[in-house]
Amino acid sequence: METGRAVIIRAIILSSTLLFSLRLVAQKKDDVLVMKNGDRFTCEIKGLSAGVLSVSLDYVDGTIAVQWSQVAHLESNRLFLVQTESGAVYTGKVSTTGASDDPPIKIELAEPRGKEVEVAQRKIIRLSQTSEGFWQRFNGAINTGSLYSKGNQSAQYNVSSQVAYNRERWSSQASFNSSFATNSGSSVSTRNQIDLSTMRLLRWNNWFYAGSASFLQSSVQEISLQTTLGGGVGRYLKNTNRASISLLGGLGWQNVGYSSTNQGTQNIAVGFVATDIKFFKFKKTNLDVSASLFPAISEPGRVHFNTNAVYYIKVIGDLSWNFSFYGSWDSHPPATLPNSDYGTSSGLSWTFGNR
Repeated sequence: METGRAVIIRAIILSSTLLFSLRLVAQKKDDVLVMKNGDRFTCEIKGLSAGVLSVSLDYVDGTIAVQWSQVAHLESNRLFLVQTESGAVYTGKVSTTGASDDPPIKIELAEPRGKEVEVAQRKIIRLSQTSEGFWQRFNGAINTGSLYSKGNQSAQYNVSSQVAYNRERWSSQASFNSSFATNSGSSVSTRNQIDLSTMRLLRWNNWFYAGSASFLQSSVQEISLQTTLGGGVGRYLKNTNRASISLLGGLGWQNVGYSSTNQGTQNIAVGFVATDIKFFKFKKTNLDVSASLFPAISEPGRVHFNTNAVYYIKVIGDLSWNFSFYGSWDSHPPATLPNSDYGTSSGLSWTFGNR
């Protein structure tokens, strides 16, 4: 019964993610893009991320990836969220204002109207299409992985997804990770984790405050449900077209329920430190690592640690091959219970939106 219920929950979450990723009516492709070697395209600029400008052409199926540093000229009447290396964020239409190795990018601001700013091309690290439409602001990825061995009749699968919703000075993100493993002669093991977070930029560039909620189930650690709520202040330590590193610190609360009837439920006041690390290489690889450390305040000496890491290798278009690692540790679990649960998987990934 519990296994069937878990499968239904996974199906609902995955279906919701797929629904968010549906592309609505195709937009007119009237942007102009000129490369430093003289190539000229009339296209739709999808966005910029990790030093890659994604564009769509009428005569090409899907999108093509263009190296941002090789763009000499662009013009677009679309509305973009523009993020700079310093942490400043603008909403407006973009175009170049001259020809050089690093052409200034003019941003015609949506609010206040009539005002313009110029930013060096190399200082712009992210462009995201935006509009008054709700669905067009989503982006994310879906990862799958599986493993089977006939020798000991073992099977393992992993499904994870991330969905983000971005606005000019705030964003929200949801991620889901589910693993299922079975082996002849042993019981089925499951692990499910849902993370929700929201952040807002402060007046000081690259500083932000954020809140998060995490829900973890692990049959290996006999955790029926571990709920963690927290909030704090963070900063982007590095934010460029090659890497993004952020650090967040604050306070929180943790409730842990165990499936063993003699363990009961624990309520713990915690501090927390979280980091999000991303590295990019044009058209080749991406590395995403998120990790959270929860030292217990009400139980000195006890520490929880969770991490998820995914390494992407570009295959074609929006498809990549991924290698993922997940893990959770408890330095002082209840007696007789294991202190860790971790694993790896490999499979295909599909990205959508400006991802």
